[in-house]
Amino acid sequence: MYDWNDLRYFLELSRQGKLVRAAARLHVDHTTVSRRITALEKQLDVRLFDKSPNGYQLTDAGLRLLPLAEQIETRSNQLYQEIAGKDARLGGTVRVAAPEALGSQVIARHVTAFCREHPDIEIELVAETRRTSLSKREADIAISFSRPESGRLIAWKLCDYRLRLYGSRDYLAHHAPISRVEDLSRHGFVSYIEDLIEMPELRFFDNTIKNAHVVFRSTNVSAQFNAILDGLGLGLVHCFMAQRENRLQVVLPEQISVERTYWLLVHEDLRHVARVDAVCAFLTRLLSENSQLMMGD
Repeated sequence: MYDWNDLRYFLELSRQGKLVRAAARLHVDHTTVSRRITALEKQLDVRLFDKSPNGYQLTDAGLRLLPLAEQIETRSNQLYQEIAGKDARLGGTVRVAAPEALGSQVIARHVTAFCREHPDIEIELVAETRRTSLSKREADIAISFSRPESGRLIAWKLCDYRLRLYGSRDYLAHHAPISRVEDLSRHGFVSYIEDLIEMPELRFFDNTIKNAHVVFRSTNVSAQFNAILDGLGLGLVHCFMAQRENRLQVVLPEQISVERTYWLLVHEDLRHVARVDAVCAFLTRLLSENSQLMMGD
């Protein structure tokens, strides 16, 4: 029989990825963490971690153990709350994968209130527009452009959002006037690098702006935004980014508009883990309260 106290060390190392960081969270020496992990592996007769220059990564056995260990952690907290009559302080790391624009321009701007309420929960925000596998535990929570059609995932709609065509006021003042869609042929555009787009939901530019003369491309939304702001050309911009910048002006708002939806995804094994549930609630509330900002209304 294994010592279930060792699961605390397993959980923290799986979250932190490094012995020193896990030890600091547990208030022990890093050799203690290493010793307890070794003991657990010996008792279970499996290898739970692979060590690399980047730290400790879960093996297949470790990935199978993780949701079970988290269930035990959750039950332990519930026991403490119900028997002792005290609130167990939520703690641990929650990794959130979100599209770059949403993560950097909305979530990061509002995360302070959450951290004040839950000082022992550390949010890791992966703000990149790429595919993330929840089943491989690349993240605990993902915000996606679409609802998954398969897998052991729980999903719900966070909000709708809108992109419109924008140009800097300086650019528009020094280039040919635009009063109809046909006038766009005389202008340069900023967009994505087509062959590096991973998600089909991002292939909206060519469907919206026909035969556009693109003068600058980037995989990075912030780079596109700054190029448009600098007067390089026109581009489709998230309304929640453009509304904060009075140097931008919307172009043909009645004719050009792209509407999309953000979905929150969480693996069913983690849905009722307290710290993950707290972050899910925070993200859901945040985007519900900012629905007008997201749509540019």
